[in-house]
Amino acid sequence: MSVHAPSGSAPMSRRQVLEALSGLLLVLFVAMLSSTVVSTALPQIIGALDGTQAQYTWVVTAMLLVSTASTPIWGKLADIYDKKLLLQIAIVIFVAASVASGFAQTTEQLIAFRAAQGLGMGALQILVQIVLAAMISPRDRGRYYGYLGAVMAVATVGGPLLGGLIVDTSWLGWRWCFFIGAPFAAVAFVLLQKTLKLPVLRRADVKIDYVGATLMTAGISILLIWVTFVGTDFAWLSWQTAAMAGSGLVLLAAAVWVESRVADPIVPLGLVARRNTALAIIASLAVGMAMFGGAVFLGQYFQIGRGHSPTEAGLLMIPLMAGVLLASTVTGRLTSETGKVKPYIVIGTVVLTLGFAVLSVMDHETSLTVIGAGMFLVGVGVGMSMQNLVLVVQNSVDMHEIGAASGTVTFFRSLGGTVGVSVLGAVLATRVTENITAGLAKLGVRPSGGGAGTLDLASLPAPVREVVRAAYGDATGHIFLISAAIAVVGIVAAALLKPITLRGSLELIESVPDGAEDEPELQPAG
Repeated sequence: MSVHAPSGSAPMSRRQVLEALSGLLLVLFVAMLSSTVVSTALPQIIGALDGTQAQYTWVVTAMLLVSTASTPIWGKLADIYDKKLLLQIAIVIFVAASVASGFAQTTEQLIAFRAAQGLGMGALQILVQIVLAAMISPRDRGRYYGYLGAVMAVATVGGPLLGGLIVDTSWLGWRWCFFIGAPFAAVAFVLLQKTLKLPVLRRADVKIDYVGATLMTAGISILLIWVTFVGTDFAWLSWQTAAMAGSGLVLLAAAVWVESRVADPIVPLGLVARRNTALAIIASLAVGMAMFGGAVFLGQYFQIGRGHSPTEAGLLMIPLMAGVLLASTVTGRLTSETGKVKPYIVIGTVVLTLGFAVLSVMDHETSLTVIGAGMFLVGVGVGMSMQNLVLVVQNSVDMHEIGAASGTVTFFRSLGGTVGVSVLGAVLATRVTENITAGLAKLGVRPSGGGAGTLDLASLPAPVREVVRAAYGDATGHIFLISAAIAVVGIVAAALLKPITLRGSLELIESVPDGAEDEPELQPAG
């Protein structure tokens, strides 16, 4: 199977790269922002649409499920078809779904439109990285990935803050949480049409593995649904767990069997089996938990455990954003200058673990200075390691595999975030219930129902309100202790990475046979 660039195509100049980068960063920012902006507005949205608690969960879950499950497929499509066209199709899907979500009249409609929005968002997140890889060599890519990491950090932390401002502004209303990204995405579409000029790679005799893609998507979706509801709607040891986890694993096993036998798999197993790819995937799971879980539970801690408003909670998370912004920018430049990537990943995972360790000691009275320092360390750890893990994988493959490689590592990072949020959320819920029950017992109050009580703290008597606040504040430290333990796995995986020097060319200088365990030491070209 051969890959041909159209005759006469030439690499993009630095000016052309920067022009195209403006559109890429804008569309990535909008995509990431859309996944976090509704977090502080969701109670108002569900209330306005007369939704239930289960529907509240599904407004978030539907988007996350579709986005995560579709990532490897979009990556594979980018290896086969015109990357620029796919990116523009994704923008159209995203904008249409965003506008439709803003006009939703029922929660059922909103869930369906959010699922479609997830399809566009998942495509945009991975395609931006793939397009960047098609324009720039791995060594030069470091500084640009620093910009990418900074944009993702600002969007992840700034989303809840923006959502709080929107719902607190009477003349806007919650529907603008969905409308606000559409015009910016449209501008990005026009920018990319004018500035992005990629050679179109044409592959002969391509057969898309529809069976493998279907089995993989179904298996991943079932497992993600199980992780979302286990521990809350049903127990870890229950027939529901056996049915959902069992069927999900069976479907994934079938997908692996199919992928190992087709000529053009969605996820090349030989790629995943390589040492550095496998280790980067393991480390990405830990980093994914940090990026997603940190933002979710810290925002809840500040609002419930410390009594701050959504807008104030967003402002208090600035140290996390600043850490990612600073580390990703500086590390990106250093990576490009030295061509070395492993030292920054190792240091990043160590700093990440240290940040979690600091946050693990917090309770409802911990100094905000201490919490801010812990958040900054977590941000620095994420900024130093997140995009560099993608670089490690991309450096070991040729251009015709860049989509599948990027899609695979990004998928596992998203999966780590999804699993982390769900599992840590279940642990948090259990600890909160225990703490509230013990606190009410000291007041001589017998808890009703599950004992967790209402989160409408304003409706509670002052003594009970303080019990609930303390319960959430004290329980949050426990989940970050678990996060620190998981992050240690990331340190081990990073330490075992084979040292490489990022190559200075888009194509591999030395071909790597499928199934190779180790990558060769690749020196920069020229």
